[in-house]
Amino acid sequence: MLMGALLVWYVLTFGAVIFVIWDQATNTPSVGVMKLAWVLVILYTGPVGLFVYLLSCRQPLPGSHDAFIAPHWKQTIGSMAHCLAGDATGIIISAAIVYHFMLPNGIDLIIEYLSAFVVGLLVFQALFMKSMFGSYWVAVRKTFFAETVSMNMVMFGMIPTMVILMHVVPDGDNPWNPAFWGVMSMATLIGGVTAYPINAWLVGKGYKHGMMTAPSADEPETTMGGHGEHAGHGMSGHEHHGETGHEAHHHGGHAGSGGHHHDGGMPEPSGATVVFVSVGTFVLMLAAAAVASLFAPISF
Repeated sequence: MLMGALLVWYVLTFGAVIFVIWDQATNTPSVGVMKLAWVLVILYTGPVGLFVYLLSCRQPLPGSHDAFIAPHWKQTIGSMAHCLAGDATGIIISAAIVYHFMLPNGIDLIIEYLSAFVVGLLVFQALFMKSMFGSYWVAVRKTFFAETVSMNMVMFGMIPTMVILMHVVPDGDNPWNPAFWGVMSMATLIGGVTAYPINAWLVGKGYKHGMMTAPSADEPETTMGGHGEHAGHGMSGHEHHGETGHEAHHHGGHAGSGGHHHDGGMPEPSGATVVFVSVGTFVLMLAAAAVASLFAPISF
């Protein structure tokens, strides 16, 4: 029964991945990092991810992508998808590797967290966002807070899902068994749900970019995040401060500027905000692990 359901899921996922690759190549003008993010997210979340993509990102008519992705919730979906792609990739790769070392599952979780952080921050945030900030290490510093708290909330959902399902599903921790990939798909879906609220806050405050549109072929590539005021960290961030799109342009509202604005035009949170939100997300993540341990053992 389980294997039959997983087979159907994998077939639907394969079709969804093929569709999003085709759509990104021929219709929806996302920037490169978002193209890759959507492919990975849909690879992990199957038809559910495709449904979200259709609602939030797929361009309905030529030239309409900027207007289509402008609402705050769609900007948040872009931010969340970007984070989920990097974090889930790090977790899945490390989970497939550590299985062969037969370590306690608590050690596995620590390794998976660190792997997710490395891939999420050093690749999906800093490496792909380097042009937004002017240099790689500036990008690392500027995105460290947003990536940390966003990833903690991804793990808030993924940790208990992985721990419990791997305990109750036979061979759920074995990467050579289809059940492992089913467990990871479910964990990624739940991680995306739990990461949405923090990404909505980050995008609304302007601390993290949202959905992005690539410049058109006949337009100078002066911005990384699109042509409008919602480029980069989202229109909602400027609306929050009462700025119009025109004013946002002059205040650094574009996501990247070909190296002209090395800070990416993104505000930085206060020290108190960084401490309070960071500690809060770590507490939530550890609390989720503690609750999961009531249903499945976590050992070190």
